[in-house]
Amino acid sequence: MGGSLAGLLAAHVLAGHADRVTVVERDRFPDDGGARPGVPQGRHPHVLLMGGQSAVESLLPGFLAELRDAGAPRVGMPTDMVLWQNGRWFRRLPTSTYIYTGSRAQLEGLVRRRVLANPAISVVEGADVVGLTGDASRVRGVLVRDRSDRSGDGRAEPRALDADLVVDASGGGTKAAQWLAGIGAARPHEETIDTGLAYASRVYRGPAGVLDGDTVGYYVYPGTEQIHGGGALPLEDGTHLVIVSGLRGDEPPTDDDEFETYTKRLGHPPLDRWMADAEPLSPAFGYRRTANVRRRYDLPGHPAGFLATGDALCAFNPIYGQGMAVAAMSAVALREALADRRRTPTTRRVQRALLGASRLAWDISAGADRKMPGAVGNALDGRSTDRVTGWYLRRVQERSPGDAVVGDAFRAVLHLSAPVTALFAPAVARAVLFRAPAPTPTEPPERPEAP
Repeated sequence: MGGSLAGLLAAHVLAGHADRVTVVERDRFPDDGGARPGVPQGRHPHVLLMGGQSAVESLLPGFLAELRDAGAPRVGMPTDMVLWQNGRWFRRLPTSTYIYTGSRAQLEGLVRRRVLANPAISVVEGADVVGLTGDASRVRGVLVRDRSDRSGDGRAEPRALDADLVVDASGGGTKAAQWLAGIGAARPHEETIDTGLAYASRVYRGPAGVLDGDTVGYYVYPGTEQIHGGGALPLEDGTHLVIVSGLRGDEPPTDDDEFETYTKRLGHPPLDRWMADAEPLSPAFGYRRTANVRRRYDLPGHPAGFLATGDALCAFNPIYGQGMAVAAMSAVALREALADRRRTPTTRRVQRALLGASRLAWDISAGADRKMPGAVGNALDGRSTDRVTGWYLRRVQERSPGDAVVGDAFRAVLHLSAPVTALFAPAVARAVLFRAPAPTPTEPPERPEAP
């Protein structure tokens, strides 16, 4: 259910274990590679973190070269960006990790072309899943309604599509809980943390000779002391997508003039100067559904034959840029669980593997958001060890803008390419525990530091 990145990559994996895989997608895929209406945040920035890059490449060998050939910007961190957080400019140290900042539509279109070339995978486009078939012990298929086939009362009759396995990749707006209840099965327990963060984005073309050399973008990281975040990130066509975010009660406006005024709250002088000379190419678009939501299908009592992945399983505050990476990492987890000859791939065992693939991203996103002012939800209470861990992580964050050892480890974890234990490696721990934060630039650094 769902033909986005999570659904496509899950279908790719399942095609190695099934005679036929059917992807049911509510939209019709665009012929020109443009954005799908069913991606509500598609107009906003998307980044592919390092952990996601490794995962996609292992699933679709050669994909990253194809992505670069298509013009997707590959941005070295922290070298290529002018970064600011909590009153400190980051040193532009040698690159320790990369992100891709091209549009969601471009990346998803390239994945779709690769995945749907497999003859074992077919697509039902322009169709809504409106329910499940089966009972409390096992899901046996879905009910599909064609969106273009309307009867006299305006609603087409649903038809059953039988399946040995149903995978929900329909995104954060999934209705699987009520569909499961409709066949007598248990609803999943939901864990939520919501800061009320909202953001708005607008496409600009900047002046020639700016943001096209040593510096390709600007960014301000939000935090407890800096509640506004955002900046300018490069797209594949040479334009930049400007994003700005704020919390509940201080949401960024979508009025074009007010949008530009709001960006000045970031306190990023180079961004202000760049925007003064940049040409807006689109209206400002807003997005407000940014809660962290985790659905616990791994707990006892859920039916066999049903799995959830992607945002349908674990949705993160999009400001951390984790969604596409976790979708790919979940597909790798699915592949490994199905290929494990030592264990029978029961529904619950595979669902646990999928949840495990999202755990680091959840710990980062939920852990940061539960500290934000005004956060609400039933998962705000942390573990008893969080106070000590929080003290250590605050010291990590204080040192990451100026210390190469700490900064490299911190970025590796944030970009989902290393476990949290990387922050406790001896060299990192010595810097965190026994050294004061290294000096950082007093002005925005115009150029990268020499290696």
